[in-house]
Amino acid sequence: MSGKRLAVVGAGAVGGSVVELAREYGHTVTAFADSASAAVDADGIDVDSVLARKGSEGRVGSADPEAALDADYDVLVEATPTTLGDAEPGFSHVRGALERDRHVVLANKGPVAERYADLMALERESAGEVRFEATVGGAIPVLSTVEDLRPGHVTAARGVLNGTANFILSRMAAEGLGYEHVLAEAQDLGVAEADPAFDVEGTDAALKCVILANVLAEGAREYTLADADVEGIQNVPGSALELAAEDGQTIRLIGECTPDTVRVSPRLVPQNAALAVTGTRNIVQLETEHAGQLNISGRGAGGPETASAVLADVGRLD
Repeated sequence: MSGKRLAVVGAGAVGGSVVELAREYGHTVTAFADSASAAVDADGIDVDSVLARKGSEGRVGSADPEAALDADYDVLVEATPTTLGDAEPGFSHVRGALERDRHVVLANKGPVAERYADLMALERESAGEVRFEATVGGAIPVLSTVEDLRPGHVTAARGVLNGTANFILSRMAAEGLGYEHVLAEAQDLGVAEADPAFDVEGTDAALKCVILANVLAEGAREYTLADADVEGIQNVPGSALELAAEDGQTIRLIGECTPDTVRVSPRLVPQNAALAVTGTRNIVQLETEHAGQLNISGRGAGGPETASAVLADVGRLD
């Protein structure tokens, strides 16, 4: 594998970790942009000073953000926040790179979940390739496993795909606490955002399931968030978890997709089942034609964890 020149757009936890870890994986970061600025150097940016500047000044550099998109690079890493609907500005970033025949690695779920057909059409017209392992399950190699098995041999996928929701349900069950109390605790610990709606309403898990469904459908149809049946955990009472425990079960927010359906909802699972992961862990179960049921578990979020999936995708590119 030869080292690649990376342009990283998005300076949050994932983008920052990609920049910080790229050298370990044999790559050079030639451009790095946040929402207000960019640092560009064809020979490779000074990672330490750029990250230090971001920490002290809130900016990665003195150039305009567009300069990163116009820079010399082999792979665009799109790590801006996920947006719904038209998936902008991430989708336009991806289009620009593919029109220049560059590769794209996505951590941003929007383009893959909301405009999959458009994305694949752009890829077909480009010499560049699109990869998006990091959009489903953080560090867990879900999509690469599906790719190796061949999507046509995977009949269904289900799992726990949101660490925040899982932390809340785990704590409610273990401590007999109510939803609001545990949500506040999760926010204090930084496990939940100040506005936790994306996680607790099931949207984040649904986006990941939509992406999986698109991969499994192999172009037979396109899924978006509008095609998903989604129910979150906000209305799960502590008493429901207590009743479940009396029967040797617990409740988890389970996302499930087949080539025909996408569904996310709180469901009863046996306490000793693989799906009953605790804390912020994620798990994906793949039902396959020839390999039986495969369980893949690990950290589904976090800067370095998700960056490891991004950099694994970079390594898969020619």
